Amino acid sequence: MTAPSLSRRGLDAPASPIRRLTPYADQARARGVTVHHLNIGQPDLATVQPMRAAYHAYDERVVAYSPSEGYLAYRTALAEHYNGLDAARGGGPITPSQILVTVGGSEALLFAIAAVCDAGDQILVAEPYYTNYRGFSHILGVEVVPVSTHARDSFAVPAERVRAAITPKTRAFIIPSPGNPTGMVLSAADLAALGEVCVAAGIFFVVDEVYREFVYPDEPVAPGAPLPRAPSVLAVPGLADHAVMIDSVSKRYSACGARVGCLVTRNAALYSACLRFAQARLSPPTVDQYAALAALNTPQDEMRAMVDEYRARRDLIVAGLNAIPGVSCPTPTGAFYLITDLPVADAEDFCIFMLRDFDLGGETVMMAPAEGFYATPGLGKNQVRIAYVLGRDKLARCLEILRAGLAAYNRAAR
Repeated sequence: MTAPSLSRRGLDAPASPIRRLTPYADQARARGVTVHHLNIGQPDLATVQPMRAAYHAYDERVVAYSPSEGYLAYRTALAEHYNGLDAARGGGPITPSQILVTVGGSEALLFAIAAVCDAGDQILVAEPYYTNYRGFSHILGVEVVPVSTHARDSFAVPAERVRAAITPKTRAFIIPSPGNPTGMVLSAADLAALGEVCVAAGIFFVVDEVYREFVYPDEPVAPGAPLPRAPSVLAVPGLADHAVMIDSVSKRYSACGARVGCLVTRNAALYSACLRFAQARLSPPTVDQYAALAALNTPQDEMRAMVDEYRARRDLIVAGLNAIPGVSCPTPTGAFYLITDLPVADAEDFCIFMLRDFDLGGETVMMAPAEGFYATPGLGKNQVRIAYVLGRDKLARCLEILRAGLAAYNRAAR
C-alpha cells in the first residue's frame, strides 16, 4: 500500500520562531526546571474587569451562531469607538458596515491577504516582521518581500525604501504599528508618507493596530490626562480605497483566548470579498463578542494602569539588557516587545542551550530567535525577540538568568 502524500504547501509550511523551541521547554520542565516565557506575547495582567463580568453574566439558553460579519451591536459600538478616537478624520465616519468581526486579528490578516492577492503575488513587509504575515502568505501561495529596517535607525521605515521594493506583482504593504517584534510606532506623518506610496503604486496599505493603546512617550502621561494612542491609518485622508486596519481584543484587554478581532476598511469591494470568506467559515465567536462589547467600556484608570505597568517593565528590561556586556538593545516606543543583539554568533543555538543545558537555581529563560522574523537570509542571526509580559520581579530574575547563561555559553564555546 502507498501512503498518501502531503501537499508542497503542507510540507514547506514554516514553523513559528515564537513556538518552535517549545519541545526544549517541555523537556526542561520535565527535568524540574522553571521556564520563564519571554518568547510569546501572553500578558500576565488580568483580563479587564468589564469583560470578565460579561462572561459571568452570559446566560443564553442556546449559544447560537452569530452573523458572519459579527453582531450589529458590537460593530456599532466599535464604529463609535474608532470615530471617537480619530478615524472619522480620514474620509468620513466609520460605519458598522465597514467593520468585519473576525476570529482574532489573525483571521483578519488572513482575509485581507486572501482578498487582495492571488497565488504568485507579493506583499511587502518591513523586517523584522510579525511572523504570521509569512505563515498566512505561505498558505495562500503569496511571496513575502522584505523592506529591511535596522535597530541603529530605531527600526524606522523610510517611504522611499518601500517605493523601491514595489514590483508589478506587489499587491499590499503590511506593517504593524505599534510594532511586533520591534516596538516601533509610526507617526501620523509616517503613515501619510507610506500611504502616498501605496496610492501611487495602486496597492493596499494594511496596518495592524492591535497594540495601539500601548505607546510610551518620552514623559509619562500625567494622571487624569487622556492616554496617548498610536496614530491610525483610518485617520489618514485620501486612503479610502487603499487602507485596511486590523484590530483585536487580545492584547488591549489582555484577552488572548477570546479570539475576537476585526478588519476595518472603507473599500466596499474589499469588504465584500472578506465578508464572503467570513460566510464560508460561518461566524465569529458568539459569547466572546458580548464580552468584547463590554470591554469597550473599560475605565480609563484600568487601561492607564496597564500602560504604566508595561512602561515600567520596558524601562527595567531595556536598562538591564544594556547593562549586560556585549548586549545592545534600543528602547521600543510601543507594544511590549523588543529586539536585542546578543554577544553570540547563533542566537537560536543559544536559546536551545538555555533550555536544554542551562539553569540558574532551577530556572531558565525561553526567548524567540529573531532570525525567523526576517525574510532576508542571515539577518537577525545574533538577535532574539523578548516579550516583556512578566511582572517586574520575574523580569529582574530573567535578566540575572540571561547574564549567567551568556557567560556559561561563551565559556563553553571557547
